[in-house]
Amino acid sequence: MKAKITDLKRFAVHDGPGIRTTVFFKGCPLKCIWCHNPEGISFEEQTAFFENKCIGCGACQSKDFHPRDCLGEARILYGKEMTVEELMPLLLEDRPFYENGGGVTLSGGECLSQAPFAAELLKRLKEEGIHTAVDTCGFVPRETLTKVLPYTDLFLYDLKAFDEKVHIRCTGQSNEQILENLLYLNSVGAKVEIRIPYVPGHNDDQMEKLAEFLRPLTCIEKVKVLPYHDLAGSKYKALGMENTLPRQIPTEEEINRVQSLFS
Repeated sequence: MKAKITDLKRFAVHDGPGIRTTVFFKGCPLKCIWCHNPEGISFEEQTAFFENKCIGCGACQSKDFHPRDCLGEARILYGKEMTVEELMPLLLEDRPFYENGGGVTLSGGECLSQAPFAAELLKRLKEEGIHTAVDTCGFVPRETLTKVLPYTDLFLYDLKAFDEKVHIRCTGQSNEQILENLLYLNSVGAKVEIRIPYVPGHNDDQMEKLAEFLRPLTCIEKVKVLPYHDLAGSKYKALGMENTLPRQIPTEEEINRVQSLFS
């Protein structure tokens, strides 16, 4: 069994509790206009070319060239196929850093779009006594959540909007399944951290509605409002993708006000 992986981020401190290693899976069923990981949208392998890093060595002109041979790291392959057996030793290397409440987070893209692999990896991690977190947009079949539930200590659950029309405009998909899946996680007693990107001019009018929806849920450990940034522009260019990033950046005052809605 293999999965397409875009990156492995060590010493992550924003992907769940403690110090973590985050595994980024390739492919996502949503296409958020503010996505800051565009390399995780497509399910196909992609090679990015960061022109500013090119040192003109000419290695890429060889017919046997592979992006890993790029001396200036100007070309990066996103979507390397890996097995659970290949990933586990890399994740276990960081075990000493997990001891104070850290662990491993599966992210993306949408890690649950490659559900059989994700479930097997989570199971192996739990067998090693490692805390696990799943960062998901929730746009997956119910049975996928059921499959990973026994091996997931915490779900990092993304919510973009409450109104379906707003969600479709911003992500290309309905949020009906996403909201229903969150209610399901609540009903089975899962632990959930809600993550809400705040993007002025796009979902800023959804915050109070989301707060009202979340208020009665008992599964929520924390709600994080994530301030939008447009720092991923170079990735879109390197991948040859249309840059859909909004221009307006939220102020600190806006973020503090919105965060207070969920306190």
